Amino acid sequence: MNPYIVGIFVPLIASLMFRKSNNGKKRGLPVDVGGEPGYAVRNYRFTSPVESLWEGVTTLAELFEQSCKCFAYRPLLGSRKLITKAIEVSQDGRSFEKLHLGSYEWVSYGEAFRAVCSFASGLVQLGHKKDERIAIFADTRAEWFIALQGCFRQNITVVTIYASLGEDALCHSLNETEASTVICGHKELKKLIDISQQLDTVKRVIYIDEDGVSSEVSLAKKSTSWMIASFGEVETMGREKPVDAVLPLAADIAVIMYTSGSTGLPKGVMMTHRNVLATVSAVMTIVPSIGTKDIYMAYLPLAHILELAAENVMVAAGIAIGYGSPLTLTDTSNKIKKGTKGDASVLRPTLMTAVPAILDRVRDGVRKKVGATGGLSKKLFDVAYGRRLAAINGSWFGAWGLEKVLWDLLVFRKVRAVLGGHVRFLLSGGAPLSGDTQRFINICLGAPIGQGYGLTETCAGGTFSEYDDTSVGRVGAPLPCSYIKLIDWAEGGYLVTDSPMPRGEIVIGGPNVTLGYFKNEEKTKEVYKVDERGMRWFYTGDIGRFYPDGCLEIIDRKKDIVKLQHGEYVSLGKVESALIVSPYVDNIMLHADPFHNFCVALVVAAPHALEEWALKREISYSDFSDLCQKEETVKEVHGSLIKAAKQAKLDKFETPAKIKLLPEPWTPESGLVTAALKLKREVIRKAFADDLANLYA
Repeated sequence: MNPYIVGIFVPLIASLMFRKSNNGKKRGLPVDVGGEPGYAVRNYRFTSPVESLWEGVTTLAELFEQSCKCFAYRPLLGSRKLITKAIEVSQDGRSFEKLHLGSYEWVSYGEAFRAVCSFASGLVQLGHKKDERIAIFADTRAEWFIALQGCFRQNITVVTIYASLGEDALCHSLNETEASTVICGHKELKKLIDISQQLDTVKRVIYIDEDGVSSEVSLAKKSTSWMIASFGEVETMGREKPVDAVLPLAADIAVIMYTSGSTGLPKGVMMTHRNVLATVSAVMTIVPSIGTKDIYMAYLPLAHILELAAENVMVAAGIAIGYGSPLTLTDTSNKIKKGTKGDASVLRPTLMTAVPAILDRVRDGVRKKVGATGGLSKKLFDVAYGRRLAAINGSWFGAWGLEKVLWDLLVFRKVRAVLGGHVRFLLSGGAPLSGDTQRFINICLGAPIGQGYGLTETCAGGTFSEYDDTSVGRVGAPLPCSYIKLIDWAEGGYLVTDSPMPRGEIVIGGPNVTLGYFKNEEKTKEVYKVDERGMRWFYTGDIGRFYPDGCLEIIDRKKDIVKLQHGEYVSLGKVESALIVSPYVDNIMLHADPFHNFCVALVVAAPHALEEWALKREISYSDFSDLCQKEETVKEVHGSLIKAAKQAKLDKFETPAKIKLLPEPWTPESGLVTAALKLKREVIRKAFADDLANLYA
């Protein structure tokens, strides 16, 4: 038989058979659970929640020590040395810092373990007591991870704080946890000095050695009473005077992780070693063929549970972790000096964790570059993309076999080079990933995306889509550490008896569910429950539905808080209360789509105020509906909303970028508001679905 025919048809037939088998695959199975009645599902491979994959390992400290012994001579932590730093001035006068970074320099598992033991001993020599807490307030880097594991070896609870946190939230986090020692970077030390008078319990500050930190160190020594030491000095102290480890138990609190705060000040989530280890164990069973041949690109905040859990997964598998940042990730990233290489190009990772906003940037950047090139290159890309998309969607006439290989070589190889050219699996979490972006990344990077759903309160554990699941819009079946249960939310019209799929509020149970919120018993009791069988459940407030194969889709949010594409939270009711003060507004509904980074609004116009404005401006119109359609009217009302937003000190992402003016009032008779004149959001969304879609177009 002609070898070309074999090359085309054998992969085609095999792929179609594989696809057919996947279509009927049960990824989640119904399970009997305690607690509130509902529809519960477990992972199809495990009859009960997984706590630890390793015999005798019950804490993150034990897991780290085990890996360091197993993989002692393999590389663990990689960092790039700074070669040069320069300030470039753009044509409009703005200044930008540009970095020229060198190759990755590696620390082995054995060396990392010795550094961790030294740092742990150094903390004791510095005067830190076991019952005191340490806060890590720094960007993601090797020292962050060493500090974390060092604290664990002395059973010290770590408070994680986003490096981008504002002053009020920073003060709240440090004071509430009574942190006595803070580990920070250069920029973060400056922030700490600025608020030093407001910090009640901080006694010691350990700064990470880096260029330019000396001036802040001098200032801190002059203006505060803190004991100031460098990261290297603490390691040296511990190496010279080692102390015995005080290892934690599974039930001990490993981390108090402060969320970014959807409303008001952030809440600290208390995570035990058992909680985080359960998620790490579960993810280990999901990522295909994970092992020492892999290289992981670490650049997301370690103060976020997604990255913290991911890095512990890599350690468990003996994988090398190379550190970078979102601003130095690619050759064209903002901080990379032109003509030099970004982190991904140098590291050439095989595994990455990403948030949708970054994947969207990759997609938009590729499309922009292809569009700018034009001509034959653009036509070739469009044809290649269309052919591969048809294949992924199951068409017999899509690009399979040798044709797929050809397109990969001719077109997609250049796209893959953006992230180093070797990425074989991506984990996406933190916010919903659009189907368009998921398909684009699948095709252009040639790598499956495991889309996960979890929360800080569940240690990122919840659901995870498997590598062979090519569907979009879903977040997969339950992780092996979790049970996922839907319960009725009758008020919102979501019931587990709904057809064709059960729907309801998502409740997550399992060993990954955390203890609750630090010093906030009231809020903890509100959203955490323990059933009669001893299972701990977290009530997420998200609305989902289960497909027949046991995979979950997020379809709504019980509360009126929405997370935008870049991770900002918008409280719809809070914003509406601020904007309704505009004299032109009779009623307003803010709408925030998780797949976009801005809000829009439906505004019911106030006839009297608007007609009076039109009269003064001598604007002619046939009726009130006609007035609401005019461009100058929309501009005037939108301007008044922006003014109201500024007066209320709303952030830019909370202010609607576009609005639709509506002439007809919303009344209980219309069904758009309740008898108490509260908005029926879902009804309004459906009634004005086309208008909302046009605002985002």
